[in-house]
Amino acid sequence: MVNKERVLAEFMELIKITCISKQEREVGDLMIARLQELGGTVVEDVKSREALGGNCGNLVATFKGNVEKAPTIMLTAHLDCVVPCANIKPQIKDGIITSDGTTILGGDCKAGIVTILETLRVLKEDNLPHGDIQVVFTVCEELGLAGSKNMDQSLLHADFGFTLDSSGRPGKIIDMAPGQNKINVKVYGKTAHAGLAPEKGVNAIKLAAQILTYVPQGRIDEETTCNIGLISGGRATNIVPDMVEIKGECRSRHQNKMEKLTQEIVDAYKAGAEEAGAKIDIEVLPSYNPYVLSHNSTAMIVAKQAAENIGLVPDITGTGGGSDANHFNEYGISCTVLGVGMTNCHTCEECIIEEDLYKTAEWVLEMVKVTAEQ
Repeated sequence: MVNKERVLAEFMELIKITCISKQEREVGDLMIARLQELGGTVVEDVKSREALGGNCGNLVATFKGNVEKAPTIMLTAHLDCVVPCANIKPQIKDGIITSDGTTILGGDCKAGIVTILETLRVLKEDNLPHGDIQVVFTVCEELGLAGSKNMDQSLLHADFGFTLDSSGRPGKIIDMAPGQNKINVKVYGKTAHAGLAPEKGVNAIKLAAQILTYVPQGRIDEETTCNIGLISGGRATNIVPDMVEIKGECRSRHQNKMEKLTQEIVDAYKAGAEEAGAKIDIEVLPSYNPYVLSHNSTAMIVAKQAAENIGLVPDITGTGGGSDANHFNEYGISCTVLGVGMTNCHTCEECIIEEDLYKTAEWVLEMVKVTAEQ
């Protein structure tokens, strides 16, 4: 049975630990200790740590089951948080947990971590039947899923899995998610003194503004989007800027749409540059691929049945965001993402309903039971 007091206390403890991407060592060491205390064999993914230059790698823990021939389940969450995540001061009012408004809360993804730890504790305390379980805590998820992208795949052996990393209340099950390509462009001009001889220069900022009028923006259709997120350039107000860098992205739940839109964006940049008489460099960086899960896949069936068993109404839906599940599906492990109650993630207004922490733990525990029974 889920211990609500323990869940809440551990959540409050974990969100107070600063865990910026590439600086997850403190929370990582704590997770290693707790996973080992629960009987897991823990391996740190050195490949990911070295590739990313951080102080901690992905953590992979294996727990031996007590039911023969049961499938191996993978439970995943990420260790890092977006900033500002230092000196978080959690508070509870009317059953809702928030920060004091000066930082994020950190429910993304500490809510997922707490759920996994509580599931393991209850299985051990009550000696419940279960197959093998593999727990994966990734690093640098907030840097474009970098931890799972650089994962040592040889460490993974699960049959299917669940990533506890979505907004939405328990019962939400993600059956499709987009892939993402990043598109970086450099626009070149010519420097000159802005006061003495501006006519001798070519203003790269003005060129970039002209070019961007050609580039698609926003929602293309219900499953396809694109966005310009960063523009930087120039050195001083008295210097005509000679280079501007533009960084953007496009996403779609279907690979062919994403590739088509990527090419349209590249062609638009080229057309805009030609019209403006500008020289540009374009770089396309694939981040992750989309996935679509069959509703007959084991992960989807188990998540839905477990939800119904504990009185949740399954909400099967697509999403516009990526998660570590994108990479796990690419690695051949059918993996869905679950709603854990997070709201307003990545903002200082982030919050989570206290009861959702407990219900998510009950849900995941029921998934393990359902799998063992089948």
